[in-house]
Amino acid sequence: DAVAADIPALAELHVTTWNATYNTNSGPTVGTRAWQWNQVFAKPNRRDFVLVLEDRNGRLIGFTWGKPNDSGEFEGNLSKIYLRWENQGLGLGRGMMAETARRFLERGIHSFNLFAERSNPTLGFYDRVGGERLLDDRGQFDGAYGWRDVRKLIP
Repeated sequence: DAVAADIPALAELHVTTWNATYNTNSGPTVGTRAWQWNQVFAKPNRRDFVLVLEDRNGRLIGFTWGKPNDSGEFEGNLSKIYLRWENQGLGLGRGMMAETARRFLERGIHSFNLFAERSNPTLGFYDRVGGERLLDDRGQFDGAYGWRDVRKLIP
């Protein structure tokens, strides 16, 4: 579980992974992300959770952020999932999804969705881990995925 002391490393990881995913350097700054994460961790009576993944040296290499949905078809929302590019393809993303699913279940949340940019080059990962492509009102896929039973993510 991430704690407030992780915010500087979490902000750096968030910026680095977002920039690598979208092949840009024009995304939010580390300072902006640190401010945003400080806001998240400062909320009283939080119902969300932030999980971080560290390498053997204690460096953050991935994170997920899950929270309950207050309305809609899915009980939870996976707001963020990022893993450093050099650590992809090793099964770590699947492990992150499994642990996130466990945390949702601990909170009585049995389904969740996530919204990704259609330009995200890792959309295939969500397909491979059983995500259902959700269609918008026009019947088109716009980057939204859903898992109707989070237990299917847990090996």
